[in-house]
Amino acid sequence: MALHKGAGDSRPLAVNPFYYGDADPVGSMRTAPPKHRLPDGPMSPHTAYQLVHDELMLDGNSRLNLATFVTTWMEPQADVLMAECRDKNMIDKDEYPRTAELERRCVAILADLWNAPDPAAVIGCSTTGSSEACMLAGMALKRRWANRNQDRYPAKARPNLVMGANVQVCWEKFCAFWEVEARLVPVSGDRLHLDAESAVALCDENTIGVVAVLGSTFDGSYEPVAEICAALDALQERTGVDVPVHVDGASGAMVAPFLDEDLVWDFRLPRVCSINTSGHKYGLVYPGVGWALWRDHDALPDELVFRVNYLGGDMPTFALNFSRPGAQVVAQYYTFLRLGRDGYRAVQQSSRDVAMSLASRIEALGDFRLITRGDQLPVFAFTTTDEIKNYDVFDVSRRLREHGWLVPAYTYPADREDLAVLRVVCRNGFSEDLADLLVEELSRLLPELRHQERPLDRPAVVATAFHH
Repeated sequence: MALHKGAGDSRPLAVNPFYYGDADPVGSMRTAPPKHRLPDGPMSPHTAYQLVHDELMLDGNSRLNLATFVTTWMEPQADVLMAECRDKNMIDKDEYPRTAELERRCVAILADLWNAPDPAAVIGCSTTGSSEACMLAGMALKRRWANRNQDRYPAKARPNLVMGANVQVCWEKFCAFWEVEARLVPVSGDRLHLDAESAVALCDENTIGVVAVLGSTFDGSYEPVAEICAALDALQERTGVDVPVHVDGASGAMVAPFLDEDLVWDFRLPRVCSINTSGHKYGLVYPGVGWALWRDHDALPDELVFRVNYLGGDMPTFALNFSRPGAQVVAQYYTFLRLGRDGYRAVQQSSRDVAMSLASRIEALGDFRLITRGDQLPVFAFTTTDEIKNYDVFDVSRRLREHGWLVPAYTYPADREDLAVLRVVCRNGFSEDLADLLVEELSRLLPELRHQERPLDRPAVVATAFHH
């Protein structure tokens, strides 16, 4: 039945149900809407908003979430730009050519930032985040290896990927999804991430690459990319085995260029064939946007790039996702334009200063031992000292959560599961004032924790850094 008919017009005129707006607001008050099926009819937009809004109040405060690396604050102007672009489909490059141009400019900016020998030769794309970017980088490594070993693959040889056990879980997903053996170097003793010697020890002729992480999610530490590359150079000289390196710079690739300019980790190293980063982490953009860059066409086999005749245009694309909003890409370009090198340096230095200061103040409380100090990524991990027997890091995390602070507690991977830590991520927007409040809260809780008889039971499912 037609919702509305024009006067004297027998043709039905379809009316969008949303246009009814405040239709039957009293009914909306009388009837509780179902939660797991569509309601029978519309309700007031104000009522629908309030129902959703009120439920979301039970979420944690994102600004006090010291677990996540993801950006939780942007300027109002960025909010406006994102709202203006949220209806643009990033994949429709022929329909939204200026948005596509901003994506190309971001790739060029990153190529220059990461010291590509020939920025014009670099190939890159935006993604929904670092996880997709890592999947694409892994696919390129596998195809590149397969092309070089066509006489042996896939009949008998099984490709492998070498990385530290501290890698983000997306790399293990890649290996499972694309049938690659994950060769994980376990953490051991005080070595809590991949090093050159342990990486090379697992490489052979079937190794498609080594993943070096610039900023471990466990503790914020940089893996020694240059040392790993040098060790692989020596391996090639001895054996002829040529193993490329991918740098997972989800966080560090947007910190090191500004704060650690003398650290050589990027395309200055000839063995580094690809790099990824998260624009929505220390790229300072709301989720979700990531970036993947390859040194040149040799690093990204051409057969992986699809050229689609879409909406009248020839569109090269290399992505796992298809439709996604252009808003985050536009916001990334805005942030590059807004801050420049000096602005990024100031923001990242401020975050590092807060991290290092906060780490020192927590250490000074006497109950905790620092694993890292926030002097690489603005991230640090700490655990209780050996003398503390009454409580553990899980008790600290639980008590802080009661007061609104989200500070994750988790164990390290296999061979160091005895080491359980708390981790604090200092992002733009986490100020010295907020750090003061955290130290004050922790200081108030410590006397109660010290008077516990013993640590409470550890959660059945221990939270880990992988969720962030």
